[in-house]
Amino acid sequence: MYDPYRSFPYHYQYHPMYVRQPMYWFDDANRINILPTTNQSNYLKLKDNGPNPFVVNINTASRQNNNYRMALWTGHHLQVTLMSLKPGEDIGLEIHPHLDQFLRIEKGRGVVQMGRSRDNLNFVKRVSDDSAIMVPAGTWHNVRNTGSSPLKLYSIYAPPQHPYGTVQATKAQAMATGH
Repeated sequence: MYDPYRSFPYHYQYHPMYVRQPMYWFDDANRINILPTTNQSNYLKLKDNGPNPFVVNINTASRQNNNYRMALWTGHHLQVTLMSLKPGEDIGLEIHPHLDQFLRIEKGRGVVQMGRSRDNLNFVKRVSDDSAIMVPAGTWHNVRNTGSSPLKLYSIYAPPQHPYGTVQATKAQAMATGH
């Protein structure tokens, strides 16, 4: 097999110009992560793309998002939001009386709690990469990041729960706006 470096003097093999730096790494769950640079085709410009037809790699979008919450797509009857929770941070105890909610963990570890009353969250499960969480209407719920890195997830609401174009960089910002 041809080795282009074989004909070079030995020290050239270790020269920075000839050594390729990895553009990926493996996380705790042994899943590949690609370095997000602006010249790569998988880098997304995150914004609310609704209500127009839209297709996205939701895994890439979720992992790339660093905002506490942002609307990725807001239609007339459905909304997709991305969330990134810092270590120890939670969504906050909430209830949606008239709609079911779907959440999916794309990266990280956490705990979901649910119950019929805010004082009795008797459903408790650990969640991690690829976990799907279904929250029935009228159920109190919370998701907390228990890992050491950001918890990346997305949520689907029907009907939309946040104004078109919502971007909340921090939880404090979200609490201040009441959403």
